[in-house]
Amino acid sequence: MAIKIVLRKKVAKDGSYPLALRITVERKASYVYLGYNVFEKDWDNAAQRVRKSHPNSARLNNLLIKKLSEANDKSLELNTAKSNVAAKTIRHKIKPSSKETVFKQGELYLERLKDEGKYNRWNSEKSNVKHLKDFLVDDIPFQDLTISLLKRFKASLISKRKVTERTAINNLVTVRSIFSMAIADGVCDPKYYPFGKGKITIKFPDSNKIGLTQEEVTRLENAVLDPIGNHARNLWLISFYFAGIRVSDVFRLTWSDFQDGRLFYSMGKNNKGDSLKVPEKALGILKQYEASKKKGDGLIFPELKEVDLNDRYRREVVTKTKINATDRILRTVVAPAAKIDKKLTMHISRHTFGNISGDKIPIQMLQKLYRHTDIKTTMGYQANFVHKDVDDALEAVIGV
Repeated sequence: MAIKIVLRKKVAKDGSYPLALRITVERKASYVYLGYNVFEKDWDNAAQRVRKSHPNSARLNNLLIKKLSEANDKSLELNTAKSNVAAKTIRHKIKPSSKETVFKQGELYLERLKDEGKYNRWNSEKSNVKHLKDFLVDDIPFQDLTISLLKRFKASLISKRKVTERTAINNLVTVRSIFSMAIADGVCDPKYYPFGKGKITIKFPDSNKIGLTQEEVTRLENAVLDPIGNHARNLWLISFYFAGIRVSDVFRLTWSDFQDGRLFYSMGKNNKGDSLKVPEKALGILKQYEASKKKGDGLIFPELKEVDLNDRYRREVVTKTKINATDRILRTVVAPAAKIDKKLTMHISRHTFGNISGDKIPIQMLQKLYRHTDIKTTMGYQANFVHKDVDDALEAVIGV
């Protein structure tokens, strides 16, 4: 029996030829295509190597050596179990099914996100999958998506695509999700998983979270605005008055969520439910929308009025569009009217609550208000807004 890497004489449209493992047993040959094409001038048949004239010769030769070694190991394993093994038997043992390749699993991963109605994740992660495909060029089995290869992928994103460290990490998170799905589906051996302790770790860089001050919130509340600007301000203030409730949850508030002077709702992100007292300021805003209540409309705000809320995909598409529109009004209309120089968006309402609360509220209570599952999340989030100890330490050294 002999296993060799060869250039198959099946010319492609661009004039290149496919590389394959040729498995020969008793003069009968079978082939496993490796998914890579090279031009005849770039191939050294005697050495079974790609010549240096190929632009990715080093990387491709390393992969070929690995493939050849794996094929020999599989054939030895089969021959140890049986005295006579056909070439086709070895071929089937070596060749991965289409489901076991990175591109196929990446496509399946995106399809599942879409089928589950997770529009926001599908919309952001489809570009991450494309980045991975562009980097790899050719589809590969999961065992070839190694730690070193993923490190080069991250470096390439930063150096060639000029993305931030955080965006590069987001790309790796997508790869990790695809890998985990492949393992769960039984198409990838867990031993090839490249993430975790001693491997690739996912750690997002710290980011500055800046909220409004109490004075700025007061100016926002008192600013004179037209109806469009007033509505955007109302959405922002409702979020702020209820401890930074996420804008997607604000859009989904219904009149029935308010009972006996309290707001009862489950957070869309993690389905954690609780209730909060309705401040007088919030009641004043709600009164502006009572006309919709009289018409029997369950939703308080109009953003999702024409959407079937059970259609998660459509709901997320519209929500994303409405958030962008609201943020644009906050930046261009509301912020100038309130003389706010900071970037004003719906999400800043959550940071604002954190900034004003500072260390005035016990961390356990903040965890409850934020609806965080883990108190460590609350501690990490609130650390962005508590500066007193650091400021006191600095003043102790340099003076006031």
